[in-house]
Amino acid sequence: MTGQEKLDALIASLGAIKNRVTDAGTMTVGAVGYAALGGTIEDDAFDDGLITQAELDDYLAAHALVIGHDYETATTAQQLFTQEYQASMNDLDAAIDLLADASAEILTATGIMETAATADTSPEQTALQGMMGTDEYSIDQAEVDAYNQAVAQVESYAQQAGAFMAAANNTELTASIDSYAQVNTFVVGNYTAITYTQNIDEFVINWDDDGFGSGWQGYLSEDMVSASELFTACLLYTSDAADE
Repeated sequence: MTGQEKLDALIASLGAIKNRVTDAGTMTVGAVGYAALGGTIEDDAFDDGLITQAELDDYLAAHALVIGHDYETATTAQQLFTQEYQASMNDLDAAIDLLADASAEILTATGIMETAATADTSPEQTALQGMMGTDEYSIDQAEVDAYNQAVAQVESYAQQAGAFMAAANNTELTASIDSYAQVNTFVVGNYTAITYTQNIDEFVINWDDDGFGSGWQGYLSEDMVSASELFTACLLYTSDAADE
């Protein structure tokens, strides 16, 4: 997300909360008036004035994004990519927290494997059935969806962060973008959108306010990381940590 998109998310979340407070104030005036006349308001009549958990979550997420964004205007492509890297890392940190929570839910349920493996008597098997009947030791569609979504977010933000860091360190790429901005007389940091598509190795950057936009393709071919390399890196890291 660009800095402006994060601000838009913050504004939208605050607007939703403000509407709740406004509704509560309006209904309070009406309730006082009706109470004085002997009017009995119905249960849950004030529900429209309650701030929902989803609205709070949206605000907290947007708040964190805006707080963590670097809003200093980049004057070079290297600065632009560095700022995007930092923003993606902030998003990645949040995504990892979500994945940790979602993984804990799944792993708790898979913990029943040991009980199932040793349940060779009728009482033990009956006890196993009882455990399986609880939410704690069951896996439902919502938990799987939350877990899969968290995995996808970690992959996406890690991919973006790595691409932006590689781009910041690629002098050929940054020189090309700086030249494009200089020739067309606009400030690199005034971009309105930036995307990276890994399967075609392409950055697309738009400067809508200045009327420009372009793509840069094929600059990160030497920086790609496969799934097997991820596993290898993890094994090396955990092995080194164990040796310390």
